[in-house]
Amino acid sequence: MKDLLSERYAERVPQEEIVGTNGGINYIPHHGVYHPKKPDKLRVVFDCSARFKGQCLNQYLLQGPNLTNTLIGVLCRFRHEPVAFMCDIKAMFHQFSVNPEHRDFLRFLWWENGDLQSDPVEYRMRVHLFGATSSPGCANFGLKQSAIDHEKEYGSDVGDFIRHNFYVDDGLKSVATEDEAAHLINRSKLLCQRVGLKLHKFTSNSTKVMGTLPPEEHSKGVKDLNVMYNSSNIERALGVYWCVESDTFQFRISLQDKPLTRRGTFPCKLGLRPIRVFSSRCVSRETNTSGDVQ
Repeated sequence: MKDLLSERYAERVPQEEIVGTNGGINYIPHHGVYHPKKPDKLRVVFDCSARFKGQCLNQYLLQGPNLTNTLIGVLCRFRHEPVAFMCDIKAMFHQFSVNPEHRDFLRFLWWENGDLQSDPVEYRMRVHLFGATSSPGCANFGLKQSAIDHEKEYGSDVGDFIRHNFYVDDGLKSVATEDEAAHLINRSKLLCQRVGLKLHKFTSNSTKVMGTLPPEEHSKGVKDLNVMYNSSNIERALGVYWCVESDTFQFRISLQDKPLTRRGTFPCKLGLRPIRVFSSRCVSRETNTSGDVQ
């Protein structure tokens, strides 16, 4: 919460505006969420679906068109070429402002300076927030429009990268050479800075590319370039694991023990029809003209 206020993502409601200027005021409950893979990071999520007298903020917000690139498409394009890199837009939703006349619908209560013994104070968000139906559409539109507006200045390859190779705030790209990657990253950072966005948390399978970036912009998993290529350097790439050393995708599967029965092997709850198993291993699932499993 202190970060929200210091970064001016949120503001204290002035005393003279407590009663509201246009009669429209909404208070949003909030809670902290930890990601299992990021135990040291606490994200504040505002519950815009919370109902009061049968109504909630999200039912009045327009979702807009789905402007998010397909996850599979971004991942496939990510490994077209030999030199790959990933990056992230810092606090993407919070970089896009909400019109002042709409901010009273994003009010919340919090204790000043985190003092739980004091009375809660009224604050309001100045930017789009996590939990609102409209936030993904607004942020995606703003990002793509930024690429369109400044493509001529920074290059068509930069515009193409930002428009087609981002999945929400995660950018994944591959190019033919290390010099091309470094040049693309530099111009992409400049374009984003132009519109108030910051690219950071860079990871690449090239030590030369990583050497062109300041250490504070490296992904947390890449702390020392001298030991970058080791078996423990595995980065998450849109839900799959990218082993930088071998430049391969990996999957971690957790198998649950189930009884050795047809129900345990082929769960009916998944809509799968039990089949007759002829051996301990099913080498194929082809069907002949009689309908029997081979």
